[in-house]
Amino acid sequence: MGDDDSRTSKSGVFGSYAALGDSFTEGVGDPGPDGLFVGWADRLAVLLADQLPSSGDTPDTAHGDFRYANLAVRGKLLDQIVADQLPRARELAPDLVTFCAGGNDIIRPGSDPDDVAERFERAVADLTGVVGTVMVTTGFDTRGVPVLRHLRGKVATYTAHVRAIADRYGCPVLDLWSLRSVQDRRAWDGDRLHLSPEGHTRVALRAAQVLGVPVPADPDQAWPPQAPRGTLETRRDDLHWAREYLVPWIGRRLRGESSGDHVAAKRPDLLPLER
Repeated sequence: MGDDDSRTSKSGVFGSYAALGDSFTEGVGDPGPDGLFVGWADRLAVLLADQLPSSGDTPDTAHGDFRYANLAVRGKLLDQIVADQLPRARELAPDLVTFCAGGNDIIRPGSDPDDVAERFERAVADLTGVVGTVMVTTGFDTRGVPVLRHLRGKVATYTAHVRAIADRYGCPVLDLWSLRSVQDRRAWDGDRLHLSPEGHTRVALRAAQVLGVPVPADPDQAWPPQAPRGTLETRRDDLHWAREYLVPWIGRRLRGESSGDHVAAKRPDLLPLER
């Protein structure tokens, strides 16, 4: 593949990984049995850990010395991520950082994707000075997401900036715009803003491909056939979505609240993965 392909990477084995970002990287939409979200970053960490040679033959050493931190918190804007998470990432200085930020800025009315990209680039420059590999993430193609369809042009502009920034700093790119499988509605949670568990799984598989890690399945594998949905069913789903998700979201915006208020990072330290 050519050097500009999103699946081309700085292949190698990573001994430590820290994930920075908002609800997407925290894993909202992919609940775990312990009450915390799982998400694509946690799933990627397992794939990365499996690449490390074990230090013995017992299950307790199956992941060698791999360590993982997830600093992401739902609802955070780019400047909040830079202020709260980036200094911690510099302290931890892992082998790999995934940096996904700016999405919450872009969906705000009146936001300028050019301005957001300039601030994103300053953060990437800071991170690449202390971290071996910084993988950046583009936006999704929102043409199939009803609540975000009208923002497709802004998301596309920001995505182009992210790819250009990655070129300037030699960062591998997790290109979500080109991940066709997440255009299926089954890749999305009921709130239509966050990925479902299967959606998170497909993103984790693509992220591993970008880093040159063997994956057990194709992230763009076709979904099983599904019966067509009638107009009445679609309308009923839309009404349920508006009542359960849209109205509370508007209420938080009017009150100046964020879903991330009083939420702490689920994994603030580089720790071995539990088995």
